[in-house]
Amino acid sequence: MYARIMIPVDLTHADKLDKALKTAAGLASLYNIPVHYVGVTSNAPSGVAHTPEEYAGKLEAFAAGQARDHGVEQTSKAYVRHDPSVELGRTLLDAIDECGADLVVMASRVPGLPDHLFTSHAGHLATHTSASVFVVR
Repeated sequence: MYARIMIPVDLTHADKLDKALKTAAGLASLYNIPVHYVGVTSNAPSGVAHTPEEYAGKLEAFAAGQARDHGVEQTSKAYVRHDPSVELGRTLLDAIDECGADLVVMASRVPGLPDHLFTSHAGHLATHTSASVFVVR
């Protein structure tokens, strides 16, 4: 049914991704397909990593841990953008095309007032890609 799952990962909030990660791992196991973990960072030091290379290493370690814990095949890629918050939607769309994902599983928070005025990242993806987007709260 699906060929590849992509999971956007915000390493700053990795502790809040558990439900989405388990959902993706379950689907990957069910369909025997690989999972591609994607992270977006900037060149500036952050609370997660001092350099883009360090961020990529942490993302790869995170993905390897998920693969080990859930028994799924994985790849990962870190994208470096000038302003990740502004460029996130476009970057995730590019990542979907690049990795060949036909299913995106992503975590979401409970919507608030701003979400009624502005499109969420998941909403943006769902309206701009042919991949299925599964939003997990």
